[in-house]
Amino acid sequence: MESARWSSLLSLSHSPSHSRTPSLYKFMAFSTLHTFTPPSLSFSSSSLHFFPFQPTPSSLSSKPTTAIFNPRLPRNMHATHSLRDAVGGAMALVQSSPATWQSALLSNVLIFLLGSPILVTGLSLSGIVAAFLLGTLTWRAFGSSGFLLVATYFIIGTAATKVKMAQKVAQGVAEKRRGRRGPGSVIGSSAAGCVCAFLTIFGVGGETFSQLWRLGFVASFCTKLSDTVSSEIGKAYGKTTYLVTTLKVVPRGTEGAVSVEGTLAGILASIVLAFVGFLIGEVSSHEAIICVLASQIANLGESIIGAALQEKEGFKWLNNDAVNIINISMGSIIAVLMQQALQIWHS
Repeated sequence: MESARWSSLLSLSHSPSHSRTPSLYKFMAFSTLHTFTPPSLSFSSSSLHFFPFQPTPSSLSSKPTTAIFNPRLPRNMHATHSLRDAVGGAMALVQSSPATWQSALLSNVLIFLLGSPILVTGLSLSGIVAAFLLGTLTWRAFGSSGFLLVATYFIIGTAATKVKMAQKVAQGVAEKRRGRRGPGSVIGSSAAGCVCAFLTIFGVGGETFSQLWRLGFVASFCTKLSDTVSSEIGKAYGKTTYLVTTLKVVPRGTEGAVSVEGTLAGILASIVLAFVGFLIGEVSSHEAIICVLASQIANLGESIIGAALQEKEGFKWLNNDAVNIINISMGSIIAVLMQQALQIWHS
């Protein structure tokens, strides 16, 4: 019985129908290999997955192929991946809202590196350090819009200082270091703005006063820019300069002296900066007008102080930096008081 079963199986395996089976299997396997499309193995920036070998039509041919694998590729792509993550993280940090000390520091590092050719034309090395601290504080308090306002002030003020520099040097009325400001000038120009920034950071007065500190910040730089432009343009183009307290004609560069050309240029500069503050959302339209008015009142007061007290006996401490602090403080305080008066009047 058992031998009969094996004889039957042997005879079946040698039958014509089964002798073609291996060839049929080979044909099916070959066809399957060419019709089956493996999943795409690729690298994309969105998925950030890497595969060292990507099939191509030639790699699916019937001819045997050899995949060349570079063991360094994964390491290189890992470095690229890490770099992309670092850049993405930095951009997310810069754009964080509200601003943090970390985002303010990183933003200023990037901006100061990119803007170094401009910075060195208007600031000494120590002045750049002081400006960096000011920029970091400004970004932390008011974000990128506040920083943009200060940058606009710096660019316009530096340009005005460089106007007819050779003539100013020859007449002995040019700023020290051919207009490159030091730390004392930076602090003297931004002291009131820094106070407003700290008041904002620490939330003094809460939401009720937050916009007042922002207004004071903008007004302080409108005041200083107006003062700088009026002085520098007056030295360059002023035909006649008058002492503000007596209206007597005095030489250019005299403390407390004003000219029509310089005064008009200063008013225009304050309007431009206040308008920039309005465009970037730092102040409203009526607050921008307040900034312009406050800056002109403060500059008139600064000219009176310069003419009456500066370089006089007992006031040797009242140098340009000290007068600048008084000037911008007046502009900031006057703007805040004007806004408060309007609110009381409307209520």
